Amino acid sequence: MQREKLWTKDFTMVSIVNFLLTLVFYLLIVIIGRHAVEAYDASLSEVGLVTGLFVVGTLLGRLFTGRAIDKVGRKKTLIIGLILFTLATTLYFIQLGIVFLIFTRFLHGMMLGIASTGAGTIVAQVLPPTRRAEGIGYYSTGATLATAIGPFVGMYMMKVSSSTMIFVLCFTIGLVALILATFLQVPPVEVKKVTMKNDWKFSSFVEVNAVPISMITLIIAIGYAGLLSFFNLYAAEANLEQAASVFFVVYAFSILLSRPFTGPLIDRKGANIVMYPTFILYGGGMILLSFAQNGMMLLTAAVLIGLGFGNMQSSIQAIAIQVTPPERVGLATSTFYIFLDAGLGVGPYLLGFIVATTGYRGLYLLLGMMIVSAAVLYYFLHGKKERGMLEKTS
Repeated sequence: MQREKLWTKDFTMVSIVNFLLTLVFYLLIVIIGRHAVEAYDASLSEVGLVTGLFVVGTLLGRLFTGRAIDKVGRKKTLIIGLILFTLATTLYFIQLGIVFLIFTRFLHGMMLGIASTGAGTIVAQVLPPTRRAEGIGYYSTGATLATAIGPFVGMYMMKVSSSTMIFVLCFTIGLVALILATFLQVPPVEVKKVTMKNDWKFSSFVEVNAVPISMITLIIAIGYAGLLSFFNLYAAEANLEQAASVFFVVYAFSILLSRPFTGPLIDRKGANIVMYPTFILYGGGMILLSFAQNGMMLLTAAVLIGLGFGNMQSSIQAIAIQVTPPERVGLATSTFYIFLDAGLGVGPYLLGFIVATTGYRGLYLLLGMMIVSAAVLYYFLHGKKERGMLEKTS
């Protein structure tokens, strides 16, 4: 039997839109602190707000979008989010002090939350069900590439040009994403009518079926937040800065090389066959990172973390959609990203207290042990149910 087509026009375009949105996020996150200091003489606490409130805004944007997306319409939500996202980029050109920059970051984050939730919901809709995990794997690969390309472009442009030119580039990227999104053809979805009674209850904002597996997302995201927040400081302390400069490039390529295999494997055999090894790979990579004495050990850790964390993200998103009724896929996508953003946003703050006691090596060792141990939690939250789900669909 011929397999259903994966790389349709709509899937390709929404994947590019997702890549462009994530590219802007990572491009700005590496330069915005320096911009705040150079343009407004910002304090360290203000730099923290400039960075952190973007993630808080993204989380809030996802929270309210997940509730409203099926009422507004999925394509319309994406278009509105992209228009506001692009317009918010123009606020960076207005120099009214550090408080206005903090407000701009928060607003820009909210618009990213709206647009990316719209894109993530649409991609689940345009993929054939039999190749959904494979498709989501490729879709999230765009975000993976952005984690390597964005910081590289941002740091390079700060050396050769200025933050103003970076803001021009981000505005242009947003505009390109908006133009692409207008050509998307999103099939209609029958949505059950919801009465206004109890419209503000928990299930109006979060997909309850997706919460258990999203708890795993929270844990692994806290681990990755520790990597993002303290890696440069750790590399400098360990005299591994040369290898550290290509760490995230190696990380991204390890994900790219594994994606053609992990997604189809989940579609055929279920999530467990991928998820359990990723706990070991991700946790093992963090433990190896804590003991790294040379560049080879550091970059081997990058490969393991990429194979682990990178494939966990797409696998968990596929699971969240799998356990959710079709009419609530928007909420399931939003729920997954809410827990992801919460881990990435709160993680640095919480881990800051731990690293003061343990040091960087001790922190990564603890995180690695936490991630490996999370496999037990996964078993009780989803893993033990996986076999029954496969039997029903076979």
